[in-house]
Amino acid sequence: MLVTHSWLKEYIGEDIKTTEEIVKLLMTHSFEVEGSETVFGEEVIDIDILPNRASDSLSHRGIAREIVTLTGTQLNYDPLTESIDLPTTEKITINIDEPSACRRFGMALVNGVTIKESPDWLKKRIEAIGQRSINNVVDATNYVMFSIGQPIHAYDAKKFPQQDGVWKFGVRFAREDEKITVLTGEEYSLDESVQLIVDESNDAGAGIAGIKGGNYAEIDNETTDIIIEAANFDPAVTRKASQKLRLQTDASKRFENEPSRDIVPYALNEAVKLIIKIGGGECDGYVDEFPTPHTNPKVPVELSHINAHLGLELQKEEVQKIFDRLGFSTKEENKKFLVTAPFERTDINIAEDVIEEVGRIYGYDHIESIVPDTVLLEEYNKRHYYSEKIRSVLIDAGYSEIITSSFRKKDIIKLRNALASDKEYMRSSLNENIKEALDRNILNIELLNINAVRLFEVGTVFDKTADGNDVAEHFSLALGVRAKKQGYVPKDDSELSEILSKLKDDLGLEFDSEIKNGILEINLSKALESAQDTREYEKIDFKEEIAYKPYSAFPYISRDLALWVPDSIDPEEVESLIKEKAGEVLLQTTLFDEFKKEGKVSYGFRLIFQSMERTLTDDEVGKVIAVVSKALEDKGYELR
Repeated sequence: MLVTHSWLKEYIGEDIKTTEEIVKLLMTHSFEVEGSETVFGEEVIDIDILPNRASDSLSHRGIAREIVTLTGTQLNYDPLTESIDLPTTEKITINIDEPSACRRFGMALVNGVTIKESPDWLKKRIEAIGQRSINNVVDATNYVMFSIGQPIHAYDAKKFPQQDGVWKFGVRFAREDEKITVLTGEEYSLDESVQLIVDESNDAGAGIAGIKGGNYAEIDNETTDIIIEAANFDPAVTRKASQKLRLQTDASKRFENEPSRDIVPYALNEAVKLIIKIGGGECDGYVDEFPTPHTNPKVPVELSHINAHLGLELQKEEVQKIFDRLGFSTKEENKKFLVTAPFERTDINIAEDVIEEVGRIYGYDHIESIVPDTVLLEEYNKRHYYSEKIRSVLIDAGYSEIITSSFRKKDIIKLRNALASDKEYMRSSLNENIKEALDRNILNIELLNINAVRLFEVGTVFDKTADGNDVAEHFSLALGVRAKKQGYVPKDDSELSEILSKLKDDLGLEFDSEIKNGILEINLSKALESAQDTREYEKIDFKEEIAYKPYSAFPYISRDLALWVPDSIDPEEVESLIKEKAGEVLLQTTLFDEFKKEGKVSYGFRLIFQSMERTLTDDEVGKVIAVVSKALEDKGYELR
């Protein structure tokens, strides 16, 4: 999400930290920050809001609240604590067919508005975060959404027929093949899983609930009276409709992450005030249909539970201060905290949610990392347990694990909403993915300094049931070998047969398997049906830590170097001199040939050159070889 420093300042006040300080603070305690830049004179911060915090943080007010929590201060202005001073009206009625799918629906009527260009300050702010300015009313609704996280929509009131001076709105699910044209002009064919906002006077669709408004009552330059909508829709219903229609909007992103239904009246209040400020008019009143009220749960959590999970020894007073900073209300009962989050924090539902908040506000950098020597496992998941056993056997045998995509361009099970044109199907086996990985990696065999590529993958595959009416999935293992020279190795698949036999012996399982063209695939799900679940304790020893070393994305160049030296000279001595003179571009050396003759020994080395910064040229490598060759000759060695 993009936020601007000046917009945050509206909520935090003059004591707001600099952009750089805010970035560091959020990165340490809350969110990943993609970067910051100046856009149209505004300092813009790009924050990656993950789903666990999207309910309250996809807004400037949400980010501002997070900042003051981390700094131990208070918001200078909080729109979610403002009094709702709008009058009520009987000129609008709302009928909700499924209260579980539409949890709250509010509307406000504003008369005498002048549609015009937005003031510069408003245009500057919304354009800085990537939004196009349309007119003052539409911009105001977008501004409220990005301010407090509640999507808003405005209709031209006069485009709705009235019945006895009353506008009648409804929320219902669409009928099969019902059509609606949205504001941007596209027509969508709907089904019974998509929720609609309708004009009940003629049952016409006015908008796709939670996703996008229709062109039925679009605001234009002639509009004078407007009806503003703010609602709360079920996240699962919204998500499924968005995916089915392939229509994701800023509104649907927010509804999919369950914003609080209590924000609705505050959003209407903010929208009415802003529209009257920049477009004139007066509020006739508002109506708020709220069939499913909700309060955040009282979450019980013990201090010992908090400390055990975080590896800390916090005192009760320290934890209480953190709760106060978060705005959590608490009381003690039976030596437990009963914690209730403010209404906008719909993500705090279990003890672990509370513990996570304590940990990140306290600061994970203050928690000492301790790795136990051993861990005792009393119970195990068959699939996970045997996967780890398989990995252990295959890695010890020289195989490397790969993880490939579950999607393919062509296969048996086709997706209704594909991610891309080359990912329209689910994989029905691991065979093709292993084959493709072998084909790619055989090209780098010299770089890897191995004589064959050995790969395996453990994963889920998808096929049709026997009757062809449903999707069946099973757990699978595939492994393959590709030789340094031509074809598959060995041609009779003896190595894979040996590995299969070892897996059977070590795991005590019987496998349904097939070896084809140097690739073995096993149906693990069937094998695990007969696996014994003894639930015995097992002691797992942690291996010595291995540091990760980055690899180069640039191609390598190989050169062979052969020379005669006195038979008293070890190859390690020659190799050491080669490395010293070749410098950092020499990635590895391999002794591939050695023979003795008449008091001398011939060594043949394969040299692999590669840069971390660029693609090396033949000329560059040639110059390095020249330096190495001269150094070898200066030692009295004879190049062949």
